[in-house]
Formats: sequence, structure tokens, C-alpha cells
Amino acid sequence: MIGAPNFSIQLNRVYFNIFEKRKIIQPVTLSNRIEFFSVTFAKFKDEQIFYETLLFTAEREPADRLPSPSDLSFNSADRRLMVGNARADVTRVASIARRFAEWKYAERVVEEELDKNDVLVMDRTLRTAFLNESKYANDAFSTAEDRGVVYTGLSKTSRLFTTTGLSLLGAVRKLAMDSKTSPMWYYYPVADSLSPEHQGAIFLVKLSDQSQRVFRFEIQADQAKGLQQTELNEIFSELALNSNDLSFPGYPYGLVDADDNARVRFEELETYRVILLSEISKLGSAPKFVRHMESTDAHTTLNSLREVSYA
Repeated sequence: MIGAPNFSIQLNRVYFNIFEKRKIIQPVTLSNRIEFFSVTFAKFKDEQIFYETLLFTAEREPADRLPSPSDLSFNSADRRLMVGNARADVTRVASIARRFAEWKYAERVVEEELDKNDVLVMDRTLRTAFLNESKYANDAFSTAEDRGVVYTGLSKTSRLFTTTGLSLLGAVRKLAMDSKTSPMWYYYPVADSLSPEHQGAIFLVKLSDQSQRVFRFEIQADQAKGLQQTELNEIFSELALNSNDLSFPGYPYGLVDADDNARVRFEELETYRVILLSEISKLGSAPKFVRHMESTDAHTTLNSLREVSYA
């Protein structure tokens, strides 16, 4: 929304829905959407450049539903954040707050909205990637296990490939077509993860006879080991019932709805951007911010000139 090489201010939105087959169910206690601002900035300490993040939420949004700022301090030379040999970009670090918030809010959803044998589906894999992220994932997994909720994730895309260099999803899809398997199927096991940062058993699934798409689906590893064949069949049958919407056949409509409601649109960003810049100006801090922002906003300026010339 507003940023420079040394800071980034972002609007974040986390959303969940509840479906029983094809019927949407209203939450009992939680708001199905939370919003918060994150302010990520560079700070020099211990002879290193760190990125710190502060979180700000509306009064109606309890702060305990968000990750702790103490978990959002990262060394800019952390290899998990760097691209090649380049120091971590502040915008990449700024996105971590929303990622942690998704884990934390998912835990609250399991605790307050779901019952035994319900299935939670995250719009992502179950792999963690950043410092402190495993803490939030493990808390969510533990709560799900205690309440008997199956913790899963479905990824819209996959870059997995076979040992011969083929796309894994494409190769398995061709195998299923050549075998004339049923219109809806799942394939398991795909691979075993030996990393504590990835506690997910990987499945490949085709959820509709109206689409040829195959997706990567994961179930928390320990839970997957304890599920019987009949229980797996029931999970995928319920997902299939939710995956026949014409907007995206073969993909769960619950995730389509979640993507639409969690998306922060350009018009919203522009509104908040104007408000923030106005407040910064009132505080007399505009020159200090602008001299940093002009380090990276040349493309934005050129694009606005192009829009004016075409008008």
C-alpha cells in the first residue's frame, strides 16, 4: 500500500467460511473476517539490519487473534528470506504477518467453531517456511488433534515434478486417464516429508467429473496415519460435493469464496493510501516519508502518466 526500501505499510485480511456439503453455515462466535494493518520497518541492531513489524487493528478486532510482534523480527540476512545473495526485501517480510495470522486464526476457528470429525481446509500447503512459523502451525495442529478436527490444506498450484522432470500433477493425471480410472479420485502416498517444517501427508486429488484439474492436497501427517480408508473416502466425497460450482469446477467453492472475501482490492488500497498519506502530511512527516518512497515509485508515476495520456 505504502512502502520504500526500508518500510512497508500493508492492509491484511484473513477470512474463513463454514460449509456443510453445499450449504454455507454462519459462524457462532467468531467474525468470519479480520483486518489489520502491518507496519514493517528496517532497524539497525547488533551490527545487522533487522526487519520489525507492528500490528494495528480496529477496536472491534481483539489483538489476541493476531500473531505476537515479538515473533515478527527477522534478520534481513536470513537465508529463508533472501532471494539468491540479495538481502531480504521488506515487502516479502511484510507478508509474513498475514501468513502467521492465518495459522493463529485457523486455531481459533478449530477451537470455537468446529466439532469432532469436522475438516478444516487451508488455502495453502501445510509447509512452514519462516522463523517462528512452526510455533503457530504446531499450536493449530495440536488444537485440531485435541478436538478431533482433521487439519488439511489444498494448494491452487504445485511445482512438484517427477524424477524424470515431468510435472507431477500432469504425469499422474495422464496415468489416471490411461488407466481409465473413475471420474473422481485421489492418489496417495506421493512422498514422505522428513522435515519438521512440513508436517503434511501429500495427496493428489481430482474432485469433479466436470473438470480435468488435479490439485495437491495435504492432511496433517500424524492425523493422516490414523485415518482409515473409509474416513479418507468420506473426506474426499465431502470435498467433491463442494467442488461443482460453475465458477471453478473441480475446485472447492469454499476456497473460491474465501479467496474472494480475503482479497484486498485495488480500490480499497487506494482509499487507505490516500488516508494514510493525508495523516502523515498532517503530522508534518511527509518529507521524511516521501524521500524514501521516491526510491521505488518511478514505475507507479510512469503508469499514472500513461493512464492520463490514454484518457
